[in-house]
Amino acid sequence: MTIPPNSATRPQSAREEAQPPQWEIEKPERYWDPSKQLLSSIRTYTRAKQTGGAIGYVVSKFAVLRYRFWSAVTGADLPLNSTSIGGGLILPHANGIVIHPDVIVGPNCRLFQQVTLGTGPRPGVPVIGAHVDIGAGAKILGGVTIGDFAVIGANAVVISDIPAGATAVGVPAVVKRYPRGQWDSEARSSRGSSFPPNFGHDQSA
Repeated sequence: MTIPPNSATRPQSAREEAQPPQWEIEKPERYWDPSKQLLSSIRTYTRAKQTGGAIGYVVSKFAVLRYRFWSAVTGADLPLNSTSIGGGLILPHANGIVIHPDVIVGPNCRLFQQVTLGTGPRPGVPVIGAHVDIGAGAKILGGVTIGDFAVIGANAVVISDIPAGATAVGVPAVVKRYPRGQWDSEARSSRGSSFPPNFGHDQSA
């Protein structure tokens, strides 16, 4: 489910269409890579369950052990048996991230530390679009929909729908009436390390 952008929030870059999941981003680059190892254990468990049989059973049990270890290391609470978390997920610092088992997360999203996606005043749980950035400490609560390419500022509390391409900040979060900047056209499409000014820091002041 996607909320179409309006004239105040339409992305300026040419890439308004969501891209396929970039699975290679999730691959651990070394053993001590907690965020990626946690994601890897979840993906391995899902594949093992789909495979079934004796091999799938053994692999799934090993994946559960890995999941418990890396969950303890990161302090994150990600659902092990969820199939609704899209590929290409980036967790720069997975510490304290909590995702309800029924939440839908689109492909190629980026979640910073202490993010919570769960229940709230509106019935249901969040549906997160593709290529969404969620800043540190942000909370998205209840049956809300976050449109593709949206940005949720640090420490924002989102309890209403956010249009595609919009930037939302504050408590409760409100949409800033400007489109995303030109930095996005190259940095987001390549999933590079570029960020808008002060992204990931408190923007609600």
